[in-house]
Amino acid sequence: MTVAEQMEIIKRGAVEILVEKDLVEKLENSLKTGVPLKIKAGFDPTAPDLHLGHTVLLHKMRQFQKLGHEVYFLIGDFTGMIGDPTGKSETRKVLTREDVLKNAETYKEQVFKILDPKLTKVVFNSEWLGKLSASDMIALASKYTVARMLEREDFSNRFANQLPISIHEFMYPLVQGYDSVALKADVELGGTDQKFNLLVGRELQREWGQAPQTVITMPLLEGLDGVNKMSKSLGNYIGINEPADEIYGKIMSVSDELMLRYYELLSDLSLAELDSLKAELKDGAVHPMAVKKQLAREMVGRYHGVEAAAQADENFIKRFRDNETPEEMPEFTLAAGGGKVQLCKVLAESGLTKSNSEGRRSIQGGGVKVNGEKIADENLEIACSGEYVIQVGKRRFAKVRFS
Repeated sequence: MTVAEQMEIIKRGAVEILVEKDLVEKLENSLKTGVPLKIKAGFDPTAPDLHLGHTVLLHKMRQFQKLGHEVYFLIGDFTGMIGDPTGKSETRKVLTREDVLKNAETYKEQVFKILDPKLTKVVFNSEWLGKLSASDMIALASKYTVARMLEREDFSNRFANQLPISIHEFMYPLVQGYDSVALKADVELGGTDQKFNLLVGRELQREWGQAPQTVITMPLLEGLDGVNKMSKSLGNYIGINEPADEIYGKIMSVSDELMLRYYELLSDLSLAELDSLKAELKDGAVHPMAVKKQLAREMVGRYHGVEAAAQADENFIKRFRDNETPEEMPEFTLAAGGGKVQLCKVLAESGLTKSNSEGRRSIQGGGVKVNGEKIADENLEIACSGEYVIQVGKRRFAKVRFS
């Protein structure tokens, strides 16, 4: 591909490219010499399972692979034991090496559902960071000032509020930046919350006489609630190891607006195909549910295979057909407020019942279903996130989402 064609793909979904002019020059030189660029993205194995939010970077890495560049999937087994302080209001609990290595193994199994294993170099940063002596670490620490560190919003907020900042937390961006020196990275990918750490990598490369890497920041994918960053702790995530029907159903529960964002950041549809899809949606030539099903099939197919995707599609259609759920129904957006809310209150606020007490009676009588499942608990609470198809009786339906 030409540099212009490559840049069109690279820019897709990206928030910032620092510095874009430098990346163009790197790509031009790569075309002339036939030497691929080294693309790096680091993942600290702090939890055993990946969700779709993690895969935004992996999908961008896959695009670089298809463009013929060299991809390094860096597992931060050393940095993971320090704990990334990004966005934290307190010092993180230090993980044991056993925890980190156990999580790292599951990462290796999961990432190859997206990346081409033949074109991916899996590296552990303990390979070089573990060999640094005490004097090496002191030399590394001398490359950055405390004032520069306090430019980070999370550090400056903690300092202003007289909250503890451990010295080892200052080391985190330095050792992450040193990863780029060790790999001689041309490009590093990261979420927008990692911008400070990624820029430290550029500075350290200059200190070591290397050309500074281009930094590409990608957005933090919103979870099922369409507001907060996808997170297991918030319960708004879609895990890539979840059962096929679970992934399919969760995709079908997202809002139409969020669906398009997932397409942009996660789908293999080309930009031209995505533009065409958006135009068809706008003109009413295609129903949003059909487009959402297409996305659900693609995601399930990626993580469970084509046959599982077809079966999940069939299961979803059957479940809603058997429940005689209409394709079009009233839609209500309720204030999220965080946490959970009683279902009977949701029924009243969405107009499906006249009051909370009527909602309770409807549940007691077995006349309420949520996403096709009959509800028996009159005190049931549902999460204030995502989207629900709620049925009361045989003919009252509503699609309820939280924002």
